[in-house]
Amino acid sequence: MVRADWEDQFVEYFCVRAQPLRRLAYSLCGDWHTAEDLVQLTFVRLYRRWPRLRDESVDAYARQMVVNAFLTHRRARRRESLMADPPERAATGADPTAGLELRRALAALAPRQRAAVVLRYLEDLPVAEVAAILGVTEGTVKSQTARAVQSMRGVFRATTLTKE
Repeated sequence: MVRADWEDQFVEYFCVRAQPLRRLAYSLCGDWHTAEDLVQLTFVRLYRRWPRLRDESVDAYARQMVVNAFLTHRRARRRESLMADPPERAATGADPTAGLELRRALAALAPRQRAAVVLRYLEDLPVAEVAAILGVTEGTVKSQTARAVQSMRGVFRATTLTKE
């Protein structure tokens, strides 16, 4: 079987970008299985459109597809059930509860706020790019992330008070 040149490019892109997109999806949904489903759906859709995509916009387009898949998945589910995944190996040096607190704080956010925070702070994207991915204005991104950060601070404060 002879593959087209664009298919080789797609395979190469998949090998390089699959793991970062999984981390993005996990940051959005908090579940590795769901994250894998979101990324798989993204790559299926990317494959269909690959010959028409421009190289310079593929990463932004893929991130937008992951975010849109997450938001669609959230609307379809209507409720969230969180389960703690046991670590495969013990964490060394870092406080393992810090990651749990971050996940708990992210899970408390509305889906669009969570997407804005993940894209802005975990993916380190500029406000303009986050706005383009979410299909909102830059002002909306700024206000949503500010509200989300404030909400997350409240979750962190509540966790700190409970520990004391």
